[in-house]
Amino acid sequence: MRAFNLIISFFLVLFLALSLKANASGTQLTTVSLDTLSDDEAAGLVFMREEEKLARDVYIYLYETWGQKTFDNIAASEQTHTDAMLELLHKYGIDDPVGDNAEGVFVDQNLQGLYDTLTATGSASLIDALLVGAAIEEIDLIDIKHLVDELDGNDDIRQAYENLIAGSENHLRAFVRVLEQQGITYTPGHLSQEEYDAIVK
Repeated sequence: MRAFNLIISFFLVLFLALSLKANASGTQLTTVSLDTLSDDEAAGLVFMREEEKLARDVYIYLYETWGQKTFDNIAASEQTHTDAMLELLHKYGIDDPVGDNAEGVFVDQNLQGLYDTLTATGSASLIDALLVGAAIEEIDLIDIKHLVDELDGNDDIRQAYENLIAGSENHLRAFVRVLEQQGITYTPGHLSQEEYDAIVK
C-alpha cells in the first residue's frame, strides 16, 4: 500500500530528525541555566513543541478534508499539548520555534517535509487519513519516551511528557477504533506488538 510505504518513510525521517535535535548544541537556546536543564533537554522541548504542532496541523487538515470528527477532537487535544510545551519553553527561557507561524509551517525542515508528506498521504482516502493518524501517535509515543529516558531530574518536564504519553495512547486507541469501524484491523508500524497490545487492549 502506498500509504504504508509513506508512513514507514515518515518513521525513518522522524527518527533522524529527533536524533539530530537530541544532539544539537542548542542553537535555538537563549538564557538557560545549565545547572537545571541541559542543551539536549532544551533541544528536546523545542522539538516536541513543533512535533505536537505537526500533529495538530495534520489533524486540522484531515478534518477539513474528510469531516471525520475524530480528527477535530484530537486536534484540540494536540493544541493543549503544544501549549504545555510552550509554557516549559517560557519557564526555561528558550526561544519558541512556533511563534506566529501558520498551520503547516515549521522551522524544522524535517518536520516541514513530514507535514507535506502526511497531508498528501491522508488526502488519498479516509482510510489513509486514519492510518496517518495512528502512525503519528505511534511515533509520538516513541519520541516522548526517548526524551523521558534522557531526563536528569526536571520533574516538571517529566510530568509534562508523561501527560503527552497518556494523550497519545488515548489518541492511538481512538484511531484504531475508527479504523475498526471502517473494517480495517490496524497493525502497528513501529511499536512492538507487545507495546501496542498493552495500549489498545
